[in-house]
Amino acid sequence: MTAAPAAHPEFTVRALSGPDELPLFQRLSYVLDHELEDDLATGRRRPEWMWVALRGERVLARLSWWTTAGGDRPLALDFFDVDDELPPAERSEAGLRLLKTATAAVLPADAPRPEYGRFVPPDWSEDPAARAVVETRTAILEATGARPLVERLRLEWRPGTAVPAPGGRLDFRAVAGRDDLLALMTPVMEGTLDAHTRDDLASGLSAREAAEKHYDEELAGYASPRAWWRIAQLPGSGEPVGFVIPARNNYNAIIAYIGVLPGHRGKGYIDEILAEGTRVLAAEDVPRIRAATDLANVPMAKAFERAGYVNFERALNFVWD
Repeated sequence: MTAAPAAHPEFTVRALSGPDELPLFQRLSYVLDHELEDDLATGRRRPEWMWVALRGERVLARLSWWTTAGGDRPLALDFFDVDDELPPAERSEAGLRLLKTATAAVLPADAPRPEYGRFVPPDWSEDPAARAVVETRTAILEATGARPLVERLRLEWRPGTAVPAPGGRLDFRAVAGRDDLLALMTPVMEGTLDAHTRDDLASGLSAREAAEKHYDEELAGYASPRAWWRIAQLPGSGEPVGFVIPARNNYNAIIAYIGVLPGHRGKGYIDEILAEGTRVLAAEDVPRIRAATDLANVPMAKAFERAGYVNFERALNFVWD
């Protein structure tokens, strides 16, 4: 007679009791672990938003939401890990119960669920170990109703990389204000290859409403100088061609947004606009410049490659409808 499989020992799911439990949370590892201490100190994370599944002192799974400094609600789920040494069934059980329990405790029942994002190696799909990590978490997320939204390239410009001098095809001016930029962001929505924007438009937002959402929820929150922002225009006529938003987030200098107006696409202007944004940040003597673009946005990815940006990671984003 075959013996029945042993029952899984029971485990508990709870939030951290305070910042002093950070070492407990860090018994599992992820590429953003080095940011946790400062995030807690600045209010970008709260212990009550950081949860673990425990069997005794062993951490079976963990998750954490993130917000902006001083934010009053979670804006992103950016940690979700399980102990990959557990048997598959236990791994799934611990991750699923953790995700469901923490979500019910932290998020209002009728509130939209923040997007989940995970950083993975650039070759993750060809690496069996990295692919297994992704597939395990994807299965748990999908069991709660999440769906994959997009895979993105994470890019980095490093000091010492050549920055092209201005080419002379475009002039650049500062952004005059919110309406000045929104007047250009709105037509850029036409034919966009950006999955987040396409998702906003598919939800029923107009192009103007999608542009306002992007501005108000992201661009307006950067504390770095608005004087860095640039609008590209044709010499002489001043006709706008596109724009670039160099900025600094909580962690790095970044190219936050870049766009070319539909009537000027396919003419090579993207290279000069990206070069201008890179020059602005390089002049600040930053240790790196970060950027990201959707894997499917091949023209933008090639522009970053021509500008000397290196693909050091990818990002996988999931949403709950």
